[in-house]
Amino acid sequence: MRSTAWDVARPGRPSRLPGVSMAGFRDRGVAPAGHRVIPHPGVTLALEFGAGPLIVADAAGRQQQGSLAAGLGFGSGAHWVRGEHFEAVQIRLSPVIAHTVLGVSPADLDGAVVPLDALWGRTAAQLRERLNATSAWEDRFALTDEFLARRSDASPSVDPEVAWAWNRIVASRGLARIDRLATELGWSRKRLWSRFRAQIGLPPKRAAKLVRFDHAAHRLVVGEAAARVAAESGYVDQSHLHRDVMAFTGTTPATVVGMPWLAIDDFAWPDPRRPGRR
Repeated sequence: MRSTAWDVARPGRPSRLPGVSMAGFRDRGVAPAGHRVIPHPGVTLALEFGAGPLIVADAAGRQQQGSLAAGLGFGSGAHWVRGEHFEAVQIRLSPVIAHTVLGVSPADLDGAVVPLDALWGRTAAQLRERLNATSAWEDRFALTDEFLARRSDASPSVDPEVAWAWNRIVASRGLARIDRLATELGWSRKRLWSRFRAQIGLPPKRAAKLVRFDHAAHRLVVGEAAARVAAESGYVDQSHLHRDVMAFTGTTPATVVGMPWLAIDDFAWPDPRRPGRR
């Protein structure tokens, strides 16, 4: 598959780890301005290799290059991605398993885009070398999946109560009431807020808002009317949806639907090998 600037590859089979999705990018050097990053309810890793660097820049012009990790929703503030003939494996992690892969809580990223070298040390460079020496995307995905599985066996996971709360938020498409979740757990609202923020990386209400936005954005991508999306996704009205999209992305709903960094999934990147799925 192709975007305006990237060749995009998809794995032929799902990851062995629940909560992991991957895609491969190869930059063709035709969009120096880069693509706007659209926040997503996952922790994002970019394993960069190839001839040139992957570059992530924020609204203030600060840049990070190479292999990167970004917290839930891709940190805070607007970001753009560009490259100079780079190749990369993008990994999206459910925040429930992110700690086991990163070795630190998503909250420790503190809303920043962080070089993977800072988290994994020499291991990040070794993985880059192995990916660069592997020519086929399916082999790269298999290598990456094996690496993630090894890391997940050695690190702690989140509390089961926190995982349950996150999964309820996702299942409700961001409409779950946080106080009701706390009541069902037998926790105080303060306790749920504290544990959730420390282990997932966002307060539960902000996380729910991100999940709701993601669901609405994907419906917009497949061509549904904004008014209907707003009415059925928990927004007061279409203006409320517009404000939420602007707050997360810095741009309008009409612009968001054309952003190729929105998501690597069957909505934003339809896979011809999977007939009948959107």
